[in-house]
Amino acid sequence: MKPICPRLFVYGTLLDSANSYGAYLQQHCTLLQIGKFRGKLYDAGEYPAAIIDTNIDQYVQGSIYVMDEPGKILAFIDDYEGFGDDQEQPNLFVRELTTIETSSGMIECWVYVYNFPVDGLLLIKSGNYRL
Repeated sequence: MKPICPRLFVYGTLLDSANSYGAYLQQHCTLLQIGKFRGKLYDAGEYPAAIIDTNIDQYVQGSIYVMDEPGKILAFIDDYEGFGDDQEQPNLFVRELTTIETSSGMIECWVYVYNFPVDGLLLIKSGNYRL
């Protein structure tokens, strides 16, 4: 069986240690470095919504974490992100492996991307939810 990728790219509310799921990540993961992927970031109200688009020159910025126990942590975060067969269908977010650009090269990471149309959502032009 192929091992689960141990890295998670986070760009939104999970970066906030005041968020209980964000605090969980900080307790069970190690911050590796910052990074970005080609795509767009939108304001969906209570949370950001990122989409991957490798054909544009815009980026979603965030942080890469190395998970202590990837299977356990991903299952916990899947619940928060509304991802999985046991969640409302279609899922609000989907978890995908994607390539993250960093100052030291390209790194494959899990990322949660928005799974609904972005029509009517406000584009966050900076690509950084924390600004």
